[in-house]
Amino acid sequence: MLKKSTPPPPSFLFRHPAHLIACGFGSGLSPWAPGTIGTLFALFSYPLLRPWFDDLGFALFLVTCYLFGIVACNTTGKALGEADHGSIVWDEVVPFWFVLFLAPAGWLWWIVAFFLFRFFDIVKPPPACNFDRIKNGFGVMTDDVFAAAYTVLCLALLKFILT
Repeated sequence: MLKKSTPPPPSFLFRHPAHLIACGFGSGLSPWAPGTIGTLFALFSYPLLRPWFDDLGFALFLVTCYLFGIVACNTTGKALGEADHGSIVWDEVVPFWFVLFLAPAGWLWWIVAFFLFRFFDIVKPPPACNFDRIKNGFGVMTDDVFAAAYTVLCLALLKFILT
């Protein structure tokens, strides 16, 4: 059974620009599995974003999104009264864009990446679990960076085995 979250009303997104970003442009407002919906938002927005950047430009874009995400998630967490409220999904979006950036090209690889990322995001193996205990924007964003790192490592291993 999926965990049910109580999202804020859609109007919340427009009370502060940080809320729109932290809530993944509305993808975090799903009452069921908002982290999964946020990751799906990343999956489907990546092919739209990626052609606008060369590799260095996209890497800089990711770093910028991560840094702004720390502030946005912190601001939104305070407004919602919970540092890592279920509606905050920018911490899934940016790290999953990073995964897709480093993953082998193609939808099959990206779907495998999606399931691996969700697994590591939910399980939170060390050191992700340590950052999950930090109740501010930095902790919210960084625990998912480790889920992304584990995902990239698994994809690299899988690609090595298959080729």
